[in-house]
Amino acid sequence: MFFKSKKFLVVASVLVALLFAAGCLIKRLPANVQVQKNIQFADLSSGPLKLDIYTPKTFAGKLPVIVWLYGGGWEMGSKDFCPIAYMAAQNIAIVSINYRLSGVAPYPAQIFDCKGAVRWLRANADKYHLDADHIGVFGASAGGHLAALLGTTAGNAELEGDVGGNLNFSSRVQAICAFYPPTDLDLLVTNVADRASAKTMVGKLLGGPLNQNLDKAALASPLRFVSKDSAPCFLLHGETDSLVPIQQSEVFYGGLKKAGVEAHFVAVPNKGHGIIAPPAAAQQIYQFFARQLISVPATTGHLLSVEERKVN
Repeated sequence: MFFKSKKFLVVASVLVALLFAAGCLIKRLPANVQVQKNIQFADLSSGPLKLDIYTPKTFAGKLPVIVWLYGGGWEMGSKDFCPIAYMAAQNIAIVSINYRLSGVAPYPAQIFDCKGAVRWLRANADKYHLDADHIGVFGASAGGHLAALLGTTAGNAELEGDVGGNLNFSSRVQAICAFYPPTDLDLLVTNVADRASAKTMVGKLLGGPLNQNLDKAALASPLRFVSKDSAPCFLLHGETDSLVPIQQSEVFYGGLKKAGVEAHFVAVPNKGHGIIAPPAAAQQIYQFFARQLISVPATTGHLLSVEERKVN
């Protein structure tokens, strides 16, 4: 399962290698994309938090924003890995942020950092030519978990924090895209020994064994916060994922639909954890963000939900 740290790290290493081979871990940006790196958005006792902003070199007006949240079991990863940076070529600002890992601080530090970054983006929108009214979030695995939390906890004072200040600005996001996200930590960790361990990835995130931190696990579970006010969401999950079982996306998707929230779910047959979007799904994701973040509708067709198709 996802909480088996050694197994996950091996899988993550293989994934990175595959992404390099596939050309998805971008060494060089598209010719029309530029980046401003290492912009500080908060200064904490554990060190500064920074972000990178990718934009087209030439554009008119203000750019809608997609914030990228990396995966890594909440215990590894960096903003420097931004596989969606190329999307900036489509007149979108891509912002890759760092957040505190579980070895630095337990939950809810991670969501505090993410919300602090969104507030900072709104506070500095004019300076960086950003559209403060159209901010989406995109994450994979642990990053998908944080993306789902961002999209479901707007206005929740307990999870707002004060990282970076700018508390007169909202941390609400207008769209979520989450790949294979944990959405219910209590449901995710079923093994009795793992539930009693502080050394699993979930245990490290919570700052102690899950079975002794059930309230905190609930506070870290996006499913708990789904409501009619949740942001529209696009989910992608491999059907044979053994690290974060597809059930985690299924229950989240079901909760969103029950609440009346726009939700789309692509299940990828015969694929496990750490997958990239197949071409058809990638096109759907572009369409989704165009609909949610850009003032004109997408022109390449309608979105298909999981009831309508599965992507090979």
